[in-house]
Amino acid sequence: MTQNNRERVVVVGAGHGGGLTVAFLRQFGYAGEITLIGEETVLPYQRPPLSKAWLKGEVSQESLALRPPAFYVDQNIDLHLGVRAERIDVQARHVVLASGQEIPYDHLVLATGAHARTLPIPGVQLSNVMTLRTLVDAEHIRSALGPGKKLIIIGGGYVGLECAATARALGVEVTVLARAPRLLERVASEPVSAFLQRFHESKGVTFRLNAVIEAILGDTRAECVLLTDGTQLSCDAVLVGVGAIPTASMAQAIGLRCDDGIVVDADCRTSDPHIFAIGDVAKRPHPLYGRELRLESVPSCMEQAKRVAACITGREPAAAEVPWFWSDQYDLKLQIAGLPFEADETVVRGNPDEAKFAVFHLRAGHIVTVEAINAPPEFFAGKKLIGSGKTVAGDKLKDSTVPLTDLAA
Repeated sequence: MTQNNRERVVVVGAGHGGGLTVAFLRQFGYAGEITLIGEETVLPYQRPPLSKAWLKGEVSQESLALRPPAFYVDQNIDLHLGVRAERIDVQARHVVLASGQEIPYDHLVLATGAHARTLPIPGVQLSNVMTLRTLVDAEHIRSALGPGKKLIIIGGGYVGLECAATARALGVEVTVLARAPRLLERVASEPVSAFLQRFHESKGVTFRLNAVIEAILGDTRAECVLLTDGTQLSCDAVLVGVGAIPTASMAQAIGLRCDDGIVVDADCRTSDPHIFAIGDVAKRPHPLYGRELRLESVPSCMEQAKRVAACITGREPAAAEVPWFWSDQYDLKLQIAGLPFEADETVVRGNPDEAKFAVFHLRAGHIVTVEAINAPPEFFAGKKLIGSGKTVAGDKLKDSTVPLTDLAA
């Protein structure tokens, strides 16, 4: 793609995806103008530490930043922080801010992310009922934690479990309510979810599974959570972690193809050739699975940011990566590679009782997913084998005395 110094890329969304996109554009030699628009007042920053190190007070805002302030000055990146992009004028090709200011673009990148899903129950508006998506959210949560405080977490997903681990480390009494019959029902295997529940319980976390919430009770602040069976659980704060919804309203308003996110092609280009979408808001085809996927993960976000920058600058994009994810809880490192579509065999390698094991999911002898708890060698070997497509001998895979280098059949 030919570019000139008078071209302008506008990136809407100054989160992880937006921050990576502007950095990769300059790294890949883009010489035109770059404008970054974000609703938060702070520079792009890392999100994963919010549920862990930030709540513990172990990191500063400066240490979370993807790049220091000088980077944006040195790279001539025009920042519009603390402002909202209101709409897109596709005919004139400009973004209209809430202030009425119009910013023209040659290429537009939507990195608008996702927003926390809310619960349709009374009481969610109370001041100490919280969600976690931003630094402001994390600071709100941190102020509510302390020894002896009672925190109720609604949702048995990764964010809830990470916050539960952090809260316990701070001396908080934690109860996790999950509607499903087990933790992480949609995103982890039964051996992993069972292990994590046992481990959290050993640290003092209380779980109520198959829990249906009637209301959150209190005048201005939540004082207890009422379940449909009549149980009332007292609390000092409530954290709702029941997933996120892609922030795609601007894309929908201009008629871009959307389906649980903004649908894009392999280069992250939308149905409008001048507009790209990346990160949690984007749903893209994945060659390893032959289907469109919306993946909420930092590695996926980074891969997409590189692809957009490569497309705009005329570079050859890198090959698609095996999707991978991670979660830190206490001294546990959970690493997952791949997605278990149509798996027909599950193999556990190692001993869950020793908090060091891996669960492999196979389809016709090929590894499609590995879930590793404190087992980096298994994670990396599994990730490599997923990418290579090699068949694996299941009996060797299960036998932890067999070297990982001998796993390929």
